[in-house]
Amino acid sequence: MTDIQIYLTIGVFGGVILLIALDLIDMTVAALLGLCVLVLTGVFNRDDMLETVRIASGPIALLFGGMVVARVLAKTGLFEHLGALLLRATGGSGRRFLLLLVALVAPLCALLPNATTVILVAPVILGVCRALKIDFVGPLVLTAIISNSAGLLTLVGDPATFLVGSAIGLSFGEYLRQVSLGGLLAVLTIVPLLPWLLRDTWCLRTTLPEEQPLPPIERPGFILLALTVLVIMVLLFLFGEWLPSSVSPPAVAIIAASLALLVIHGLKVEPVEEVLRDLDWKTLIFLAAIFALVQAFTKTGLLQGMSLQLYAWFGADITQVALILLAGIGVLSSLLANIPVVAAALVMAKGYLVAADAVPEFALAASFTDWPTATLPFFIAMMFGATLGGNATLIGASANIVCAGICNSQGGHLTFLRFARYGVPITLVQLALGAGYVLVLTSLLAP
Repeated sequence: MTDIQIYLTIGVFGGVILLIALDLIDMTVAALLGLCVLVLTGVFNRDDMLETVRIASGPIALLFGGMVVARVLAKTGLFEHLGALLLRATGGSGRRFLLLLVALVAPLCALLPNATTVILVAPVILGVCRALKIDFVGPLVLTAIISNSAGLLTLVGDPATFLVGSAIGLSFGEYLRQVSLGGLLAVLTIVPLLPWLLRDTWCLRTTLPEEQPLPPIERPGFILLALTVLVIMVLLFLFGEWLPSSVSPPAVAIIAASLALLVIHGLKVEPVEEVLRDLDWKTLIFLAAIFALVQAFTKTGLLQGMSLQLYAWFGADITQVALILLAGIGVLSSLLANIPVVAAALVMAKGYLVAADAVPEFALAASFTDWPTATLPFFIAMMFGATLGGNATLIGASANIVCAGICNSQGGHLTFLRFARYGVPITLVQLALGAGYVLVLTSLLAP
């Protein structure tokens, strides 16, 4: 890549972020236009496209499959029941509503991708907010932030976390033992901040109307089969890697999506094309475009150069570099979608570990998974930086983008700055907690 192409790539990258941050153009259009510029100038070519597909296919398949399952579950009517029960449980208290929201969203995100969870529970939250006569934008933003944070509870909770875990060969069970506690702490950290960030909702006290009967359950057979698909997906997430064919989480998501569509088609609940039409294609396209932009940025060689620079500055002090990566990736994930940021940062992180003689040079190969135990906190720091850093801004994570789309479609315009008012304080506290968790884990794993 020539110097002109490097400057052009950096300029396009910065331009896309600026257009999105200032809300001058739709984020998906901005990302696609930036990619078009790189294609027309020869920066992004066919080989880059193939590499982008290789890196992006797993996270996007995970997100797509989760969206399909969520869309089918939404048709069961169970979430209307859940909304009515949640409203009753609040007793007209805004504080109780926010605490119940944390308790509802976090477990779902342990098993479903974060954007999928936002899609599932958004109708429930909208209904409760309208019944309580409060602005729904704040609770929906909180839902996205909780879902991102709870994405650290399991390997499949967030595509960015899965990307790091799969790159180092971390199993679902190993993840539960080493990382899940940090995810739980990240979720719990949100609770003390609620009275400050959502003061009006927290202080709300209102009298609810007389209880109405719950909506009737229709198509019990359909509900049973849809829930069976969800159970199969969860079981395959937990045990698929131990099957003879070693089914990966993205493959599990596609299998579950296929079964869900089969249920919809077989019981003639609605046409399959309607289910597919209702998916959030805008988010999927945006993430694909951002992955491509990051691939072009990787070609500049700046990330590889940064690997050597990190070694020159800090030597083989892996813990110190891990904390720097946590902060750096956290900042970048707030400005870009966290999934492609992680994909790019993995190149830099692996390069540093090779330079520091922590692993042999062939560890740079995509198939290498024999990482020493001492390097685990290094990669966990990346997970914390990407997943929690994505909480800061509107474009930091796919769940945030989905949240913005829902808010705007319901008449509540969610801007970049309004999201940041909630996201930035939470992110700063969570990243500080993540740094502490990495330090403790490093001491526990030290020989």
